[in-house]
Amino acid sequence: MIGAASIQWSAALVHPAFIAIGPSASSAWRFLLGALMLLGIARPRVARFTTNQWLSAFVFGTAVAFMNLCFYQAIARIPLGTAVVIEFLGPLLVAALGKRTWRHFVFVVLAGLGVLALTRPGGGVTFVGALFALGAGAGWALYLFAMQRVGGASRGTDTLAIGVGVAALWSLPFALGRSHEVFTHPYLLGRIALVAFLALVIGFGAEIRALRRLTPSVVGVLVASDPAIAFVIGWMLLNERISPWDVVGLVCVILASIGVTRDESRRTLEVAR
Repeated sequence: MIGAASIQWSAALVHPAFIAIGPSASSAWRFLLGALMLLGIARPRVARFTTNQWLSAFVFGTAVAFMNLCFYQAIARIPLGTAVVIEFLGPLLVAALGKRTWRHFVFVVLAGLGVLALTRPGGGVTFVGALFALGAGAGWALYLFAMQRVGGASRGTDTLAIGVGVAALWSLPFALGRSHEVFTHPYLLGRIALVAFLALVIGFGAEIRALRRLTPSVVGVLVASDPAIAFVIGWMLLNERISPWDVVGLVCVILASIGVTRDESRRTLEVAR
């Protein structure tokens, strides 16, 4: 919950940077500054890294770079809450379709109806924005599995720092192209640094600790709070309007998530018995 709140808050705070340098460069500078912070905090002993740790860091960094680039492009075009709901389809489908039962098929349909309610004509959702949100969802699904590997690889903060460094390298061309604007506007640099701290240090750090204790499928549905948090933050900080259809879509997705979560909990209890 701490990770979800911190990440969604950072997504609202980064909006003014889109006007100055665009969403791609904003994502790239977030990773660059976040990597410097995490490397300074963790001080990873890379000489002791195993092959598994390097692989985990590379997969994690690649997944999160793709996810965040798509997500920033999405929220530059559509409301924050709607983008998070569409993005959430990634981990939800991983959790539900992995079971392949009729109950989970119903949950997938319910989530799909929720997304249709959000992307209705006149709902402020563009086709390109929705596509970017779906791309972010695919990255999120891969990110959850990568985060579990990072959390289970010796000191998770070490591999997290290297993984964010990998994401920064993937994003570096976008950062270099807008470096002049960032360095000549200290306020912009400070805003992106705050966004990096909230999302990467606090947000990802909290999620790593969660994934050390839970499976990716459970975490994927427990973060169903993300869309609700995103809607509230979008309303409070970005003055985004919430319509009755938005509420209907949000409730459908959350109910689908609760259904998958309950089934996963029952399965875990049955195994334990």
